[in-house]
Amino acid sequence: MSTIVPFQALRPVPEFASQVASPPYDVLDSREAREVAADNPLSFLHVTKSEIDLPLNIDVHSGDVYEKAKENLQSFIEKGILIEEDTPCYYIYQLVMNGKSQTGLVAGSSVDDYDRGVIRKHELTRPEKENDRINHMKAIRAQTGNVFLAYKGVAAIDGLIENWKSSHNPIYDFVAPDGIGHTIWKVDDEKTIAAISGLFVRDVPFTYIADGHHRAASAAKVRKALGAGASVASGYFLTTLFPSSQLHILDYNRLVHDLNGHSVEELVDGLQRDFFVGRVERAFAPGKLHEFGMFVDGGWYKLVAKEGTYTTDPIGVLDVTILQKNVLDRLLSIKDPRTDKRVEFVGGIRGLAELERRVNSGGMKAAFSLYPVSIQQLFDIADSGEVMPPKSTWFEPKLRDGLLTHLI
Repeated sequence: MSTIVPFQALRPVPEFASQVASPPYDVLDSREAREVAADNPLSFLHVTKSEIDLPLNIDVHSGDVYEKAKENLQSFIEKGILIEEDTPCYYIYQLVMNGKSQTGLVAGSSVDDYDRGVIRKHELTRPEKENDRINHMKAIRAQTGNVFLAYKGVAAIDGLIENWKSSHNPIYDFVAPDGIGHTIWKVDDEKTIAAISGLFVRDVPFTYIADGHHRAASAAKVRKALGAGASVASGYFLTTLFPSSQLHILDYNRLVHDLNGHSVEELVDGLQRDFFVGRVERAFAPGKLHEFGMFVDGGWYKLVAKEGTYTTDPIGVLDVTILQKNVLDRLLSIKDPRTDKRVEFVGGIRGLAELERRVNSGGMKAAFSLYPVSIQQLFDIADSGEVMPPKSTWFEPKLRDGLLTHLI
């Protein structure tokens, strides 16, 4: 069963919350982070992407970057921008995008649960990304990035959360520059905290990492690395838990740097072994499983996987698997998308226009649009102990960094 605990969050005083709140560290590159934080000295990007306060040519994985993060976090605390909660609390986090809302519970989830598989995974991690977060956590002794967990909904938990929302004022309530609303309530009543904790132990056998595999893995390794010096708090990591009924997965699309020596005509010919291929007049967003869009040489194609060219097991039936096996691997010789620099990934929130822009700019040769993975597919794969190909799921809206930080 799932063990969660309240925690004493480090958080901004209310008047600074909207300025502190920043996009997650891993959705912006250094250039974008510099631009976003350029006129905002309170942006939490100064902690999560602290290279923005160092020379342009700095190695983002250098010790100077992590020391700058520590310095900036301490400065926020000393200036009274961030305060630490007096007592352990749960927090309710509501996001609103395009008129639709989803609500999760912010809590500390057990590292032991992660190690034992009670917190289930569906992706492999990349060592360089793990090491970056490990070094960041160890330097600042805090977890700044939220791990997005899903669980199969429980009516009693939903009821407790909705009742608290309706009977208490939020501590934060603002709309970010991207138009997404962020509202957070603090749950500080001992009976309510105990009731929530008990329901998770009783009625939530597993939780599932929807987004944040690297942050979760890094938190577990930091606890182990601290050894005898590990605090009780380091045995838990920062998570927001959402019932699956509220979640929506977006597509996660692919860009390739080259066609592996093929001409466009040769690529199209090669695709016809495994796909029905046809030109289309406009950007193609797949409307169902096993449909794909391809943008190359200024034009869009619709690809439909032929029956018998893929397996029907939980992994083989995924569109990301079909694309990887029958296009990226077979035709383009991109064998391992976790390590091959010839493939890049673009979250569906950026739209198909971003795929066109990247190819038309000359930086990429082709783009592929995919139909999103379902939350049930994610659960099935995690329950089977299998892993999806990398960059299979993209969740929106994103939780903002800086609003609730977990000190370790």
